[in-house]
Amino acid sequence: MAVIPIRTVPDPVLRQKAKRVKNVDSAIQKLIADMRETVVAASGVGLAAPQVGVSLRVIVLCVPKKDEKNEEYCLINPEIVRRKGERVLKEGCLSIPGYIGEIKRSEQVRVRGTDETGKEIKLRCEGLLAQAIEHEIDHLNGVLYVDHLESQDKLQKVEPEKQEPEESIQ
Repeated sequence: MAVIPIRTVPDPVLRQKAKRVKNVDSAIQKLIADMRETVVAASGVGLAAPQVGVSLRVIVLCVPKKDEKNEEYCLINPEIVRRKGERVLKEGCLSIPGYIGEIKRSEQVRVRGTDETGKEIKLRCEGLLAQAIEHEIDHLNGVLYVDHLESQDKLQKVEPEKQEPEESIQ
């Protein structure tokens, strides 16, 4: 396993629509292991393959839980099949360091995809997990959270120590 450099704006890979994964092989499993190590090293919540320069539909999530071990997920070719509700929250991104923005996300999402073994999975998510899934799937479609800002006034520059991972996606 290795920590992979995270691409930042204006890297063009961040604006490309990622390709579907056809086969879950050892190369994909190594990518997933490296992405997990990278997101943990960066103190992030989620990471999409395009953020490490690989234009494939793969995301990993490491969602903090109070007084529990982090929840870890890997989704290959994820699709949101249902959204419910709406909420306004602050969000950041490892590919846009030093900024957070106020955007709207769903309260709940249902998502399907496959895991790192190629098995189909379906998840019902809310809270930070729902937010992280929407954020990372946006990356797979070449969309950044700043594209959801109502106005540039909703984007704030922050110092790294002021950014709290429980309140914003990285």
